[in-house]
This record gives sequence, structure tokens and C-alpha cells, in this order.
Amino acid sequence: MHETLVTVVGNVATRPEFREAANGTVSCRFRLAATVRRWDRRREEWADAYTSFYTVWAWRVLAANVVASVSVGEPVVVQGKLRIQEQERDGRRWLSADIDAVSVGHDLARGTSAFRRVVQARPLRGTGATGQPGDPGDLGEKHAESAGAEPQAEAAAPL
Repeated sequence: MHETLVTVVGNVATRPEFREAANGTVSCRFRLAATVRRWDRRREEWADAYTSFYTVWAWRVLAANVVASVSVGEPVVVQGKLRIQEQERDGRRWLSADIDAVSVGHDLARGTSAFRRVVQARPLRGTGATGQPGDPGDLGEKHAESAGAEPQAEAAAPL
């Protein structure tokens, strides 16, 4: 089955909500509002056309970083897998567009941001979500060896 990957630019509409499942997996979700703008020739200005809303889901380390970094109203770029959910509530059929985020970041076309690398304990081989080598959460021995290494500063090049 093919997955639909999307990149959506919009504003955070709700506070990212942190969750922890019984098995220890962490996630967060927030609503993203993406407004289409069109040039109005008659008025000679940009105007809002319509707004689409998405529920963005982030998992594991991305979830923790989203909760620590993103606030309501901030412009963000979200990339992930689109899932259309169909539900029935109170006898009515509902459709929702969810994005399982692969990446979330501030939209630097609309402001500035300061990146801070998160220092955390790194699991060894076989300690991912399933405890098996090759698991998506498995960082392997390579990261274990370099976990204590200090980043090297690069010399600034003249502009």
C-alpha cells in the first residue's frame, strides 16, 4: 500500500497535548490551520480563501520536542503521512484529516527561531519500541560509541 506524504504550512491552532500510553510510548497532538490566500485582482490585495484543519500526531522524541517548542498561533511546516479518518458520532458521519508527522518546524519565512539540540540518554541496540535490532527506535552501537563525543566547532568563513 502506498502512503500519501504531505507537507503543510500553517499555524498551530491548539496547544500541543502530550500523552503517554500504558506501554510508555509518548505522543502529542495539535490542530493545524492552513489558510489558502489568493490575489484579489479587483481589490489588488491578498485575501484569505479558505482554511483547512488537520490533526497532527507526533511520536516519541518528536512529540517531546514539539511540546517543548511549539505554541498556539506560531507558523509551522509539518511533513508526514496523511490519513483520512472516517467516524460516526451521534448518528452523523465525520471525516478528519490526520497527519502522522515525520518532521515539524517553525516556518522561517515568517519569523526566526533558535535551535537547541536536546541531549538525552540514547538506547543501545535492541532497546527500541520492540526491543529488536533494526527497530525504528533502535539507535544501534554507532550512536552509543559517539554519545559522549563533543561537537566540533567549525571555523567561521568570511562572507
